[in-house]
Amino acid sequence: MKAIIIGGGVGGLTTALMCHARGIDCEIYEQSDTIRELGVGINTLPHAIKELKDLGLLERLDAVAIRTYELFYANRFGQTVWHELRGTDAGFEVPQFSIHRGRLQGVLYQAARARLGETRIFTGHRLGHFMQDESGVSAYFFDRQGRHIRTARGDVLIGADGIHSFVRARLFPQESPAIWNGTILWRGAVDWPQFMTGRSMIIAGGMEAKFVLYPIAEGSAPDRRLTNWAVMAKVAAGGTTPRKEDWSRQGRWDDLRPYVQKFNLPFLDVSHLIEASGEFWEYPLCDREPLPRWSHGRVTLLGDAAHPMYPVGSNGASQAILDARCLADKLLTADNAMHALWQYDQERLPMTTQIVLMNRKGGPEGVIDAIEARAPDGFQNIDDVLSYEERKAIVRGYASTAGFAKTQVNKAA
Repeated sequence: MKAIIIGGGVGGLTTALMCHARGIDCEIYEQSDTIRELGVGINTLPHAIKELKDLGLLERLDAVAIRTYELFYANRFGQTVWHELRGTDAGFEVPQFSIHRGRLQGVLYQAARARLGETRIFTGHRLGHFMQDESGVSAYFFDRQGRHIRTARGDVLIGADGIHSFVRARLFPQESPAIWNGTILWRGAVDWPQFMTGRSMIIAGGMEAKFVLYPIAEGSAPDRRLTNWAVMAKVAAGGTTPRKEDWSRQGRWDDLRPYVQKFNLPFLDVSHLIEASGEFWEYPLCDREPLPRWSHGRVTLLGDAAHPMYPVGSNGASQAILDARCLADKLLTADNAMHALWQYDQERLPMTTQIVLMNRKGGPEGVIDAIEARAPDGFQNIDDVLSYEERKAIVRGYASTAGFAKTQVNKAA
């Protein structure tokens, strides 16, 4: 068995490590000239971290990330709507990590280099064509000048090449472009004084604008952290897909200021934090319609190529890691390659489809949307606005669907 993996991001690198751990030969092909540690902060949930622990990566992750202790959902005035412990503090065997996406990718990349060997990782290779037959699949790679530089042959081809997936576009040539919901996400990170426990995560706001804050690494001093922030705001009706060059461009303070002014948090001057960040970036919030299937014979999709979703509920990278584990298991145990991909579809597609659709409705953050709709100017008693059981149904119902639910006592302030 040999797998050709398209994409050197979190999903592709994890798939390679999972395959290697099961004795499955694989090669990674990345179109960028180098695999760089790009991005800002993300959260990876315990059910995904368990898979990385099984790959022997927990110690390395601990060295570059923060073990998330707690999560607060709050309104734009900082009043607590929901509070719960996270990771090992909530009783899981492994932590939830708040981590710089690039550093997570770096941990995976260094492990892949050490285990697979440099000769199994190809950068500067852009997939231009693939074709399959009864005995395998062939992939043809080109450089930036369009010159053919390599042909690879394997039993399966795995498209882990992101929301703009070349593989997906070839499998579904009639599919419409990515769907924008009219929301822009601004993101940055800054060395900042520790707040609360130094391992706390806060999501505040409501339907029109949300503010997210959490530390992702140690800072320049013991009482400081590299702190990730994000602002999501509805700026248009949506529908028209932004140009590709709009997917990751430098943000402008004049665009962001009107939405930041909506927040009046007692523990933080949001404007001051963002101004101290210097550069920050903006992204349109996009996903795609769930597919009826990912696998076509010997070719399949994984991660954002298979199920791009809005970044709520900390599920983007986590679900890609779970995809990788499932796919590697099926490749090891199924009767043949095509049966393995069919089994992978059957297990992973229904769950991720449901998560994509739930994220469109706000996911667990729907709990603060509901509070803003009912009490836009704040509240005296949260239970008079939305009962504990109603809030629990929103937050825990999502966790159950996404596969990381655990019974715990709510400790709302």
